[in-house]
Amino acid sequence: MKRIVILLFVVVESYFAFGQGASAISQGASAVSRTAPLSFIDFQRTLPRPGDALKRKEDTLQKQFAAKKLEWPAKYVYVRSFKYDSELEIWVKNDRKDPYQLFKTYKVCALAGSLGPKRMEGDYQVPEGFYYINEFNPKSTYNLSLKVNYPNPSDKVLSDLYRPGGDIYIHGSCVTVGCIPVNDQQIEEIYILAAHAKSNGQDFIPVHIFPIRYNKKRSADYLATLTKTDSQLKQFTENLKNVYEHFELTHQLPIIMTNIHGDYVYDGLVVKPAPVPTPKREPVPHRVRDVSNIAEAVHKWPEFPGGGNYFLKYLEEMGNALVKSLPDGKKKAYVVVEFIVDTDGTPTNFKMVKGVNEEFDDELITVLERMPQWKPAVLNDKPVAKRIRQGFAIE
Repeated sequence: MKRIVILLFVVVESYFAFGQGASAISQGASAVSRTAPLSFIDFQRTLPRPGDALKRKEDTLQKQFAAKKLEWPAKYVYVRSFKYDSELEIWVKNDRKDPYQLFKTYKVCALAGSLGPKRMEGDYQVPEGFYYINEFNPKSTYNLSLKVNYPNPSDKVLSDLYRPGGDIYIHGSCVTVGCIPVNDQQIEEIYILAAHAKSNGQDFIPVHIFPIRYNKKRSADYLATLTKTDSQLKQFTENLKNVYEHFELTHQLPIIMTNIHGDYVYDGLVVKPAPVPTPKREPVPHRVRDVSNIAEAVHKWPEFPGGGNYFLKYLEEMGNALVKSLPDGKKKAYVVVEFIVDTDGTPTNFKMVKGVNEEFDDELITVLERMPQWKPAVLNDKPVAKRIRQGFAIE
C-alpha cells in the first residue's frame, strides 16, 4: 500500500511540474485551488471541432433565438424525433416551469430499418421510446455526435438479454445503420445547443423518438396498416402516443418510468380531451385574374414548355405524386380541370370540372398553379387569352 501512495504522489508532483511550471510549485496547492475549473461550454471551446463550430455558428444561433423572441442560451433543451417523417425537432426553455417552445425542425437525412423499437444488436433499427443524451463526442467519425442512452431501462427488459445493441447517436454525415443522422451543419447547431444546456445544469437532455407524427394523416395511415396484424407493436406505439399527445397539449414533459414488464408508465399525464366538431372548412384562395377577352378560335394554340407531349408527361407525373392525397379507400381517380392561359403565358383561373372532393381539389389546384409559363395563344399575330380543358388520371 505504501508503494501505491508514493507512486501517486510522484505522478501529482510531475503533473504540476510540467503543467504549471516551477513558479506554480513554489506557490503550493493554494495557488492551484484558486484556478476556477472550466465550464462545460468553455471546455468545448478548447476542442478543435466544437470550438470551430462555436466560432462560426454561435452568433448566428443567438440571432435566430432573438428573431423568435427566445432567451439565449437555452437552459433546457428537448429533442423530439419522428422516424417515418424523417424529422428532428429542438424545443427550448429557460425555466423548469415554463412550456417548451419550438426552436427549429431539422431533416433527418437517412433512415435504417423500419418502424418499431430496437430489440437486438445488428437489427439496423433506430430505437423508439424515451431516452436522454449521455455522451458528447467531439471526435466522432461523423463530425460531431450526441449519444443516447440506448438500451434504457425498458429496452433492458424487452430487448435481447445478451446482445441488445448500443452506440446510438445523433450525428452528422448523413449515413446511418441505426442512428439519427443530420447533415454536418445541423449537427453543429444541435451540439452547441445541447452543450449550452448541459453547461447550465441540464444533465439529462431528453430525446424522445416516435415512430410517426401521430397528427399527420399519411403517417397515421401507414402505422395503422403496419400494426393491423401486430397487436404487440400497436400497443407499444399507442403507449408512446400518450406522451406525444400530452406534449402537444401542454408543451411540458410528464414523468416517465418503467415497470417490471418493461412498459412505460407516466405520472402527471394530461389526457387528450374529446374531439370537438370540426369547423366548416374554409376554401383555399387561388390565383384568379380578370380576363375579359378569351378567344374562341385562334391561329395558334397555347404551348406548354417543350410541347404537348411534355404537358402530358407533366400531368402524368403530378397524378402519380398526388395518389397519396386521395381520400381513404380511393386508389385512383380521373379528374378534369379547366384553366386560362393568359396573354403573358400565365396559367390562371383554375377550376375543377370533375374533381374528387373539396380538400383534394384544393390541393390539386394549388399544385397546378405552380405550372411553368406557357407560350400564349396567337390570333392575327397577337397573343390572346385562351381557355383549356384537360382530363388526366390520378394513379
